[in-house]
Amino acid sequence: MSHLVVLGAGAWGCTFARVASLAGSRVTLACHTAEQAAVLRETRHDRIHLGEVVLPDDVHVTHVADPSALDGASVVVIAMPSRAVADDAAAIAARLPRGAGVLSLTKGLEPGTGRVLSDVWADVLPADSPFAVLSGPNHAEEIALGQPAAAVVSGDPGLSARVQQAVSGPAFRVYVNDDLVGVELCGAAKNVIALAAGMSDGLGFGDNAKAALITRGLAEMSRLGSAAGARDSTFRGLAGMGDLIATCTSRHSRNRRAGELIARGVGADEAQREIGQVVEGLATARSLLTRAAGAGVELPISEQVAAAAFDGRSPEECLRSLMGRAPASEA
Repeated sequence: MSHLVVLGAGAWGCTFARVASLAGSRVTLACHTAEQAAVLRETRHDRIHLGEVVLPDDVHVTHVADPSALDGASVVVIAMPSRAVADDAAAIAARLPRGAGVLSLTKGLEPGTGRVLSDVWADVLPADSPFAVLSGPNHAEEIALGQPAAAVVSGDPGLSARVQQAVSGPAFRVYVNDDLVGVELCGAAKNVIALAAGMSDGLGFGDNAKAALITRGLAEMSRLGSAAGARDSTFRGLAGMGDLIATCTSRHSRNRRAGELIARGVGADEAQREIGQVVEGLATARSLLTRAAGAGVELPISEQVAAAAFDGRSPEECLRSLMGRAPASEA
């Protein structure tokens, strides 16, 4: 992997660029704007998201509109929100150097349709451009500090193996998983369940409530995956249970924090503004339900999250709806 270009310089984009550079890859980091790139080149810090963590000096910083940003790239890493992927995938694909792979770090679905983002990329990528996804319990704030973490990479086998070798190190371990749709659905659905966990926190509930939300949330994630042909083991692994636990419990989790704010009476748009970064669970909830409806799968927790976030129902009323469901077996 001689040259890796990261598109998107948020917390995870900057952190992934740092990890890849320290592991020995040549890295270019392309910011959203020229102004952001100028500040990052000068300071080598993303103080808003990562405090005093330093971007290595050999990471070249530019911006996405730079015509030469993708020149010579072996792999283009997508560290962009799902909405941006839906809007910009075709334009990015048209700029790819011949044979360059695409590695997606995005955890979401295509807005409106509920398609996994690998399907969006498949529509526009050249035939010789391999594609893979990296996912897992990967809070950038911890990884940037060199704290231990693990992830899974899934997609094209050759690209997956190259990514695994290129970014694995003493504090970051990458496993290969060949269940692409399962890994993607885990990454999208767990954010919506984390909103529910945050609402539980905001209502003042304890560990019992959160444990129930996590485990029953995993059950509905698994049902959605099964309908798509995904493996159950993926949902019990790093991309599923691992990421779900981290996103539902961590102080770094934007989705958990957004749910907490909504439970305290803050509107979804205002919660997004207060957090100051993309909250993928809010962007994904309705698309997730669209996908589930098309597959004939029931997602009761996700339905109540959407009702609280977008339909004006109080979190207390949503809880009553969940607790008042007909008795059932655990499956």
